[in-house]
Amino acid sequence: MKAMFAALMLMMSTLGFAQSEIYTGYFSSKAVGGYDTVAYFTQGKPVKGSSDYKTEFKGANWYFASQANLDLFKQDPDKYAPQYGGYCAWAVSAKNDFAKGDPEHWSIVDGKLYLNYNQNIKDKWSQDIPGHIAQGDKNWPTLIAK
Repeated sequence: MKAMFAALMLMMSTLGFAQSEIYTGYFSSKAVGGYDTVAYFTQGKPVKGSSDYKTEFKGANWYFASQANLDLFKQDPDKYAPQYGGYCAWAVSAKNDFAKGDPEHWSIVDGKLYLNYNQNIKDKWSQDIPGHIAQGDKNWPTLIAK
């Protein structure tokens, strides 16, 4: 059942739906589900952020676990923000489409953070990371322009 739901979510077309450049979900304004994007780089793991340390960037609210992480993000948000706006890296590259990125299924490649929909999808993405990044980088500008 989970596999069918995942496949359905990945196959949903972007036609008729305006997509934000940053994935926040339908009923939220939290980027990366409220996780601290700096912590992936400094602690090597997903860490929930706090409303005590938040900022706005590209129309979304970004949460951090500490003032130090918030300050690092504010100095260079593009360094810490996930690629493809936090949407699933595999969906952007392989399907040229949007799907939610899950903060628990992540990778840092060449100093950039990538999220994937779930572990199964991350495993698919991991089979050809350089190829998926090249294709995702090609697809992303046209996806967000729709």
